[in-house]
Amino acid sequence: MSELRDEPQQWPVVSTEDLHRDAWVMALRRDVIQRPGSSETFSRLVLEHPGAAVVLALDANRRVLCLKQYRHPAGMRFVELPAGLLDADGEEPLDVARRELREEASFSAATWEPLTSTYSSPGIVAERIHYFFATDLTPADRGDFVLEHEEADMELLWVPFDDLMAAVVAGDVTDGPLVIAVLMARARGLA
Repeated sequence: MSELRDEPQQWPVVSTEDLHRDAWVMALRRDVIQRPGSSETFSRLVLEHPGAAVVLALDANRRVLCLKQYRHPAGMRFVELPAGLLDADGEEPLDVARRELREEASFSAATWEPLTSTYSSPGIVAERIHYFFATDLTPADRGDFVLEHEEADMELLWVPFDDLMAAVVAGDVTDGPLVIAVLMARARGLA
């Protein structure tokens, strides 16, 4: 029996066309690719994305630090976890997780454990999300970070882990990164 695991592979790219590219961290392009061993070519849209880090922060009372935030593309106010883009050159996912916990929620954590890394929707987006479990929380200063736009309307709430798990299973909270983090924390016996 072969080992069950994803494999890196790159099919030949015949041509690439930028459909949108600006100073922000994401871009949309159309690649024409060729299937190996065939003359067949076809186009695929690719949303370039630098990746992200997500933090499931658990306090001493087994409560998860959650945020409620409006997300315009979905037209929803989601229960989420602190998270952010890997948008600075050379910044490691754990560094992003630490930064986002401090900037978005005004907390730091003494203990960090990786949960997993996943691709959001690999048929169209190159985003890879890195998940972390954080404990031993203490209040922290945001530094010079200023909450703007949707973040300026964020609400912080503490949710008992078991209640959050029940909401995930019931389908009451549907933010993909939150669902993955909660299920991974439970599967690994961390919460």
